[in-house]
Amino acid sequence: MGEQKVTSIDRKSKLHRFVRSLLNDVEAMEYMLEHNWFEDDPIRIGAEQEMILLDTKTFKLAPIAMEVMDQVTEYPWIETELARFNLEINLYTSIFSGSCLRDMENEILKKMRIIREVVKPMGADVLLTGILPTIRKYDLELHNLTPRERYKALMESIHKQLIGSAFELRLSGIDELLVKHNSPLLEACNTSFQVHLQVRPSDFVGMYNTAQAIAAPIMAVAANSPLVFGRRLWHESRIALFQQALDVRTTHDHMRERSPRVNFGSQWLDQSIMEIYKEDIARFRVLLSTNTEEDALQKIKRKEVPKLKALQVHNSTVYRWNRPCYGISDTGKPHLRIENRVLPAGPTVVDEVANAALWLGAMVGFHKHHSNVSQEMAWEDARDNFGKAARNGLGSKFSWLGDRNVAASELILEELIPLAKEGLQDQGVHNNDIDRYMSIIEERAKRQNNGARWQIKAYGKLKKQTSDDEALSVLTCSIMLNQAKELPIHTWEMPKLTDLEDYRPSSLKVDEFMQTDLFTVQKDDPITLVAQLMDWRKIRYMPVEDNKGKLSGLITSRLLLRHFSKPTILNGKKPKNVDDIMIKAPITISPNATILEALQVMRSNEIGCVPVVSDDELIGVITEMDFLRISSRLIERLEK
Repeated sequence: MGEQKVTSIDRKSKLHRFVRSLLNDVEAMEYMLEHNWFEDDPIRIGAEQEMILLDTKTFKLAPIAMEVMDQVTEYPWIETELARFNLEINLYTSIFSGSCLRDMENEILKKMRIIREVVKPMGADVLLTGILPTIRKYDLELHNLTPRERYKALMESIHKQLIGSAFELRLSGIDELLVKHNSPLLEACNTSFQVHLQVRPSDFVGMYNTAQAIAAPIMAVAANSPLVFGRRLWHESRIALFQQALDVRTTHDHMRERSPRVNFGSQWLDQSIMEIYKEDIARFRVLLSTNTEEDALQKIKRKEVPKLKALQVHNSTVYRWNRPCYGISDTGKPHLRIENRVLPAGPTVVDEVANAALWLGAMVGFHKHHSNVSQEMAWEDARDNFGKAARNGLGSKFSWLGDRNVAASELILEELIPLAKEGLQDQGVHNNDIDRYMSIIEERAKRQNNGARWQIKAYGKLKKQTSDDEALSVLTCSIMLNQAKELPIHTWEMPKLTDLEDYRPSSLKVDEFMQTDLFTVQKDDPITLVAQLMDWRKIRYMPVEDNKGKLSGLITSRLLLRHFSKPTILNGKKPKNVDDIMIKAPITISPNATILEALQVMRSNEIGCVPVVSDDELIGVITEMDFLRISSRLIERLEK
């Protein structure tokens, strides 16, 4: 959950005080490591489950987290997240043995049922998916920031670090997304299943390097986040989205290197966990402070275990995909953990626990056979594999041990699953549970079908049958229905439009509904060119823009028909250029208007096309054909 009582750093004195505490914590932790203060046994596991609050009528986000929290005060395991439409549940730690995996699955299901009972009267449900298909850019404005001091302070602090003028998303997959945003709240798109593994201090270096090495194939088989704002991007788009959402860097003439706060790391770990903490303090400025009165060094002198709050706060603002963690066990002894932040939420709870079982088992089994993976594999290959897995999921080919190039499915089936089974058996996990979860991973790899592949194929199919928004709504509805049945992803069928009985597009914003793949001309272009373009592309409206993308006018098929059937004479000459016949001040609409408002504008002005502009820049168009597509689908639904 992280330290909740934090503040932004608004005074130099506060910064200096916090940095002193941070450096004291580093020294105290080094002392405890050198003098064997840390717990070795038993080995425990834990997890944090993030989830989305979903409106069950619109299948859009439901920003009701604070209302939910008001009703669940008796459940300390429920916590808020960055945005008003997310919640997090924290699972009990358990000894890594016996029925721990099945217990984890049952605990998540039980706690989700409790939350469902609370949100159902609010017209909502909870959903597990890496990125909600129906999420909109509008949802990520600061009005949806959870009203807690920690989140406000984090947003303000990151914004102060911003070098450029805005946060940018640049992602390419089947589609492409290039968009600016005014807030790091873009991070709230991401929903994950974070798994913790306690590690003995003597094993930490080798185990951490193992986590880095196996991160790519684990992500490849677990990928479940391919859609962002209706674009088909990376199979695990969370990876790029999270980094870019908090990336304060910008382009420069020079080639100075700056590290993003969300990162995979820069090299293998060599001697100690302290290398990570020291690097993060050296590379990244302090963002938050906490009012701690603890003097870690004084507690060490008294033989007391310090909480190291300053170190934990700073660690919580540097987002490594495999994050080192310090904690204090119920025994009163300090312990070390590795937090796997790679795994997405969903598609179902059983899928998530299968992912966790693969990672936990592989951590033990792989490390058993490759205790020093840094001598068997180049660091650059591990990092490159991570990027490949995020982009291509099960379609990846990895640079692996022994200078081999191995396909993701082959690596998972022939090496990772056997190692994971061995690791789970060594820990004493029940054999029937090992078979249950590993068979799910095996079927995914054999069928080349994980959450990302299913969503990409399903959305591609639905897009051919209806509008993008309805396709995304049907897709989200289908995820919810399959999740309720607790069916593993490899058994899911393709969704059908009939899966969603009541589609309600009236609340759509114009920017969700408009056409953005535009063909345009400029005012100096010849009229004959416009006529040909409109004929070739079978379109009735052609926006006119300048070379900066500003809207200059509009050409319609009616204007062209009038021009060619009854040529007019301007200043003694026949019109030749677009500027001579175009509508010079077309009626426009804002992207934040609703489609009902757009329909009213078109109907009251008796026009068939409305350009969508933002600060005079042309960003889309809406035509009568867009409304015809929606109305025809609604009529079909009524008939059925």
